[in-house]
Amino acid sequence: MDLIFNGIKLGLILAILVGPIFFALIQAGVEQGIRAGTMVGLGIWISDVLFIFGAYFGVSYLTGLVESPEFALYLGIVGSITLTAFGLGTLITAPQAGASPQWAKADLRASGYFSLWLKGFLINTVNPFTFFFWIGVTTTMVFDGGLDSREATLFFGGIFGTIVFTDFSKVILAKRIRRALQPIHLLWLRRISGGALIVFAVVLLVRVLML
Repeated sequence: MDLIFNGIKLGLILAILVGPIFFALIQAGVEQGIRAGTMVGLGIWISDVLFIFGAYFGVSYLTGLVESPEFALYLGIVGSITLTAFGLGTLITAPQAGASPQWAKADLRASGYFSLWLKGFLINTVNPFTFFFWIGVTTTMVFDGGLDSREATLFFGGIFGTIVFTDFSKVILAKRIRRALQPIHLLWLRRISGGALIVFAVVLLVRVLML
């Protein structure tokens, strides 16, 4: 139980961080409803699962990548470009008028499930923080802590389960907020989300260039 509880604590720390993932989930949930937000979340969760397996079974190779001075730079540049692209795309496209459930379903069909999933997957995957988080957790708390495969499963399960629960809770909350919003509010939400993604992209690029 202690391993699960420790994982939950780490998952909650991730949940309260306001980053590009937060804005992607909220925007999808508010504009298009639970299914859209869940598809974005599904992309994020699959990305995390791949990071967990990669960090656990390939830690020696990944550690070598981390120690390479060019790795963080290249990953940061790719991440910055990806966030900028999503941010600009969010800014230059306006939400359709209305906020009814019928409009949300039509918009979800138009945008496509795959594009929503891909957005969540890419935003999480090209974020250097995600990479270094899973490598750091695996190295310091799993291997250095001497956890066997069963214990590691419980620990990672606590983290991942908390991530899924809190992300889905954000989507549910976003849908509830949508009911009280007017078209102008949706427009401002889109502008804030797009602007936030671009700001995160600039901050990410500055950090990797300084490093």
